[in-house]
Amino acid sequence: MKVLFVCSGNSEFGISPIIRTQGESLRNNGAKLDYFAIKGKGLRSYLRNIPKLKRFLKLNKYDIIHAHYGFCGIVSQFARDKEKLIVSFMGSDLLSSNNSDGTYIKLSRFYVGINKYFARLKFNHSIIKSKIMQSEIIKGTSYSVIPNGVDFKIFYPIDQYTSRRKLKINKEEQIILFVSDPKRKEKNFILAKNAVSLINSNRVKLKVVYNIPQYQLNWYYNSANILLLTSFYEGSPNVIKEAMACNCPIVSTDVGDVKEVIGKTEGCYITSFDPKDVAEKIKMALDFGKRTNGRNHIKHLEINNIAKKIINVYEHVLNS
Repeated sequence: MKVLFVCSGNSEFGISPIIRTQGESLRNNGAKLDYFAIKGKGLRSYLRNIPKLKRFLKLNKYDIIHAHYGFCGIVSQFARDKEKLIVSFMGSDLLSSNNSDGTYIKLSRFYVGINKYFARLKFNHSIIKSKIMQSEIIKGTSYSVIPNGVDFKIFYPIDQYTSRRKLKINKEEQIILFVSDPKRKEKNFILAKNAVSLINSNRVKLKVVYNIPQYQLNWYYNSANILLLTSFYEGSPNVIKEAMACNCPIVSTDVGDVKEVIGKTEGCYITSFDPKDVAEKIKMALDFGKRTNGRNHIKHLEINNIAKKIINVYEHVLNS
């Protein structure tokens, strides 16, 4: 089967490494796959890509268009001819975006309504990343729950001392890793900052990293004492799965499928949005004092296992 990934090309790396990793895993499992990157931000800019995609599809024939994010799905809907259209909703495209105080941005709720309408009446099938997103799916919509997978060849355990020496991090520091741009309101960095400030220790350091190659990110997970996620919402946060693959302890708010992914893994803790509770869970994770066995708990999320599930969806849609 021939598949076209339609996705944003606006990240630091062009196409997001997460989407490209999924595409390569599908290729490794037998799919013939190409990419079409959409440039520009906002619905208006996305819609300007419709003529470009139409021309591309006239020159190149595909069985399936797999669009990533709601806006890419809408562009694909207006550009496609006879191709089947599958759309992966990633998080905010169904769960809405928020202000820095956690309240929803009204315009984002409008966009969610549009995405739900297209999912129900226009798209052949939708993929959502976690069960929590089911509440936004209109009854009768064809969909599957398939989280993004994690590449065990990229994210794997390394000795902490070796990792810190590579990154020139003091071996005496207790590193709380925050893997996201603090400017992204939904990531709720202010909560992370406030919580860490309540911990009375000069050894504890909040380390922020983002927009770095995945192989470097692997070094950071392995050098950190804890991965901290304080988001207001998530679909299925990749950083949690990546940290689990590296056996890194985790403290996270109860968003997306985090509770399901970490399960009963020792050294991983769910927190409320109270800075005092976050600080307490950080102390518990630091007192845990060793690496987890998280990698063993997420073997079902290894990238090739997820690729097989997506290919099953492709085959079902083509045969229906």
